[in-house]
Amino acid sequence: MPHSDELDAGDVLAVENLNIAFMQEQQKIAAVRNLSFSLQRGETLAIVGESGSGGKSVTALALMRLLEQAGGLVQCDKMLLQRRSREVIELSEQSAAQMRHVRGADMAMIFQEPMTSLNPVFTVGEQIAESIRLHQNASREEAMVEAKRMLDQVRIPEAQTILSRYPHQLSGGMRQRVMIAMALSCRPAVLIADEPTTALDVTIQAQILQLIKVLQKAICSLSSIRLDVDGRYLYHSRYGCGGRDCRSGTGDVSGRGGGNG
Repeated sequence: MPHSDELDAGDVLAVENLNIAFMQEQQKIAAVRNLSFSLQRGETLAIVGESGSGGKSVTALALMRLLEQAGGLVQCDKMLLQRRSREVIELSEQSAAQMRHVRGADMAMIFQEPMTSLNPVFTVGEQIAESIRLHQNASREEAMVEAKRMLDQVRIPEAQTILSRYPHQLSGGMRQRVMIAMALSCRPAVLIADEPTTALDVTIQAQILQLIKVLQKAICSLSSIRLDVDGRYLYHSRYGCGGRDCRSGTGDVSGRGGGNG
């Protein structure tokens, strides 16, 4: 069923009345209530809330359609995404097989802790190349060349050497740069960053935030959603590639913070 007429001009993502809950001891516990927002091409939206409340992370997982398998109860009136091909899809209608082609290619995510997100038994190069091969039909050789280019883009020194390293051989900051390279390797329409600097020291945090900002300017069609504990992101993330102030959304994340941009 086509949904192109349901998405406002310029929007790449529109969410209306997102509600997320979990069952605990036969009680339904609400994590997100009536969250609504839209995201335009090249724009960045910040969703700010308390650390540890879980609302921001489950919102991200719901958008990626990864929450149901973890037992989350998701209800949403509308969750529309415009793919890179400009096709508009309703995310809730996509099968598991269809979502495997959406994740990475059209919508990607940078997780809080890269050590638990990267596979310890595969090299950095193999993991970045796998996504490129899956979504771009590239050969192994082509994918490895592109993987090296992505490591260069996220400013990892000696990128050719790092391709053959395993995650445990890298520092926390380097692993997070690898995660950013992997997320952007297929140039998705939407990037979700879930507190991507949580486990890093203050100096590295600033470098990673600046890197994401620079990369978004380089890929001017890239839209992003940043999830954070406080207002740290707002100075950096209120502006898209065109320097516009992003709009506010409405809703309640974990019953504690506002779901707003």
